Amino acid sequence: MPINVGHDTAKARQTLTSGDQSVAYYSIAAAEKAGLGDFSRLPAALKVVLENMLRFEDGKTVTTDDIKAFSEWATKGGKNPREIAYRPARVLMQDFTGVPAVVDLAAMRDGIVALGGKAEQINPLNPVDLVIDHSVMIDEFGNPRAFQMNVDREYERNIERYQFLKWGQGAFNNFRVVPPGTGICHQVNLEYLAQTVWTDKDQNGEEVAYPDTLVGTDSHTTMVNGAAVLGWGVGGIEAEAAMLGQPISMLIPEVVGFKLTGQMVEGTTATDLVLRVVEMLREKGVVGKFVEFYGPGLDNLPLADRATIGNMAPEYGATCGFFPIDGETLRYLELTGRDKDRIALVEAYAKENGMWRGADYDPIYTDTLSLDMGTVVPAISGPKRPQDHIALDVAAPTFKDYVRGFREGRDTSETSEIRWEGEGGQPEPRDIPGDEGHHARGYVATDDGNYQLHDGSIVIASITSCTNTSNPYVMIGAGLVARKARELGLNRKPWVKTSLAPGSQVVSEYLEAAGLQDDLDAIGFNLVGYGCTTCIGNSGPLAPEISKCINDYDLIGVSVLSGNRNFEGRISPDVRANYLASPPLVVAYALAGDMNVDITRDSLGQDKDGNDVYLKDIWPSTKEIADLVQKTVTREAFQSKYADVFKGDEKWQAVETSEGQTYDWPPQSTYVQNPPYFQGMGAEPGTISNITDASILAVLGDMVTTDHISPAGSFKESTPAGQYLRERQVPVREFNSYGSRRGNHEVMMRGTFANIRIRNEMLDGVEGGYTKGPDGKQTAIFDAAMAYQEAGTPLVIFGGEQYGAGSSRDWAAKGTALLGVKAVIAENFERIHRSNLVGMGVIPLEFTNGDTRKSLGLTGDETVSIKGLDTIKPLQEVPCEIKMSDGSVKEITLKCRIDTAIEIEYIEHGGVLHYVLRNLAKSAG
Repeated sequence: MPINVGHDTAKARQTLTSGDQSVAYYSIAAAEKAGLGDFSRLPAALKVVLENMLRFEDGKTVTTDDIKAFSEWATKGGKNPREIAYRPARVLMQDFTGVPAVVDLAAMRDGIVALGGKAEQINPLNPVDLVIDHSVMIDEFGNPRAFQMNVDREYERNIERYQFLKWGQGAFNNFRVVPPGTGICHQVNLEYLAQTVWTDKDQNGEEVAYPDTLVGTDSHTTMVNGAAVLGWGVGGIEAEAAMLGQPISMLIPEVVGFKLTGQMVEGTTATDLVLRVVEMLREKGVVGKFVEFYGPGLDNLPLADRATIGNMAPEYGATCGFFPIDGETLRYLELTGRDKDRIALVEAYAKENGMWRGADYDPIYTDTLSLDMGTVVPAISGPKRPQDHIALDVAAPTFKDYVRGFREGRDTSETSEIRWEGEGGQPEPRDIPGDEGHHARGYVATDDGNYQLHDGSIVIASITSCTNTSNPYVMIGAGLVARKARELGLNRKPWVKTSLAPGSQVVSEYLEAAGLQDDLDAIGFNLVGYGCTTCIGNSGPLAPEISKCINDYDLIGVSVLSGNRNFEGRISPDVRANYLASPPLVVAYALAGDMNVDITRDSLGQDKDGNDVYLKDIWPSTKEIADLVQKTVTREAFQSKYADVFKGDEKWQAVETSEGQTYDWPPQSTYVQNPPYFQGMGAEPGTISNITDASILAVLGDMVTTDHISPAGSFKESTPAGQYLRERQVPVREFNSYGSRRGNHEVMMRGTFANIRIRNEMLDGVEGGYTKGPDGKQTAIFDAAMAYQEAGTPLVIFGGEQYGAGSSRDWAAKGTALLGVKAVIAENFERIHRSNLVGMGVIPLEFTNGDTRKSLGLTGDETVSIKGLDTIKPLQEVPCEIKMSDGSVKEITLKCRIDTAIEIEYIEHGGVLHYVLRNLAKSAG
């Protein structure tokens, strides 16, 4: 931690005594007395940022004017977008985004040696924890051997990646790896790593207390906001810069206050609450803003529920979804095994530094909205966006409307031809209530019997994701639904692929202690692994006969998952409609097996005596759940499961790796390759150039997510990435996923814009990663980009609203840059992806004056020139000239979304890592 060298802020350094411990801290009240402003009514989330300014004020990177700007924020109605330099305390990674980050650091070591520096200069200055959670895939399910078989396959597939990460753990300082099979990074962070108030020794050796803050290479880093830890997702490139001491350049954010009142009613869950919150905040518009939750309703909201709401901040578009420190925060820290002295320090620090939510907590907000939690109803969301909230009692008719519209939109309203798969007599087609001829259907024969699949058949039901598996109330609830269903003789439908993937081993501990794991096993929800699984797209293959039926008849298969993402093409290539639901509802839908069934009214099946069983018959009461949580979720369980969190099992301990300060890149590896970013890089930066006569690589619509731009899931042999691997003798069975191969730029370039559901409006009705090549013919986007690069033609991309929503994955920007795209022009950008584009040297630009890709009538045959970039200033407007295919010219104005002065330097250097690398090399010289 740098020593505070400021003059005015030195007075803010005080001593705090808590029990037997005394620590230094930076007092906001003392800063007020020093004349730096009135900070008394700042939201707690913003006070965390203010404290960061006080601690790092040096008169250069952070000045007293930066600190005074927070007081001005309060007097200006919660707005003062001044550029500040923010330094988080630590960095959190997962393996899908962490592997390419460590690849970059290894490549930077090669790069700095080439520039005359030393490899050891590339080292994290802040603590970094990488949790391996994205690798496990659900190949085996529904039986007692599923967990071990999936773990075995995980190691077979990913051993090259694990060897590389083990090298990084030995080569870099301040870098720890949590081995596979431990849990999901956000749940491990919430339950173990996070401290709410952090302590560290400064350069004088004195212990200093300060708020626990972090950035993470996963957008759901915000989950820890529920424990009053300020953290959010960034791309790997931004995280790497933060690790290496580069402050995060940001504007003082607006803070939207979300007032919660009342309490949840019987039959509703935290998932129902968060889906309503997502809908409300998306409608409000909070992209790039902090959201802070306050109000008397928090007195009735367990921390697990708060973490669920914080987790889905990316889904409502906010930078964070913050909850201030209060008594519930302390209770959770106690429950999860935190040190008693640390808990006492958290309370003392929060009360002393104005970050405690007491009865008198009344901050100023930029804007507010409110929700009476008593009005929340059971719900799901989908079929392809988290914000598409659907009350449970209208879920079935809403799905039927979706199918009808989809079929009519594609002019395929006729029922598909019925063809029998297998031997034996063909049963009569089952009428689907309200289907009106719009539902395709087909038949499957398996060892479990003959059955029909149709539009709406639920083929995946997965209890997955940190969002809900971190919450014992909904997990115990799911177990009780399974218990009651089992007692009545109900089971999952045979075509449903069921799975249970907890976010930490603690979940298994309390499910087993409650005897509920046996009940879950009995209806197919066996443990399949500890990791993200279905939520990240690692749902694994469906049974071949089910997959074949879906594809032969072009059926709309359905997944129901307790996750946070349901974007197109993410969950499974065989599933078109995906719904987010609470874990208890996931179990209920597995019993129903059909989205056309109204599970609030229709029978889920028959009991042992042939009587209809309804959802109300198996739904547990709030008291039943709370009593079991109180009995089985214990401090001792958390302490025992996290006692050796970095040790790993025998498989992890047996992983062998190389040693040395630089990595010995194995040339034969198809998982880890030395990236081209720093090869041949000179000691001095370049300049920003105008864009002249660029061709258009793609014209994309609204809500193009980072899943569309850089998918994480499986891919086929026919894709450019598949062809690349087959040329290197990799069998299709070993393709793994795009996410697992993010350490190989050759695979990831070929996977950019390769989502099976992406639609390039340059082509008529075509799904998938295609465009027009230089010859005007349809071709894969990768092949077209390489042809344009060979011809020396710059490229641009056009998009709609919320471009780059979703995951923080930096490969959405890296792939864009490596394809030769110089600028992306959209109606607006999601926060993380905009930052990632800048970090890779790609210029984000927004339409002005009501222009859009549609109003301009773009077909993709135009050429684009953008001037004014060679003299660009932050947020400057620049002229753009579009030569239409008929020879006419349209002139428009674009807003350049290079937001800060330091970002201009990043672009000049070709990216933030190039900027950091050159500066480190100069300091060595």
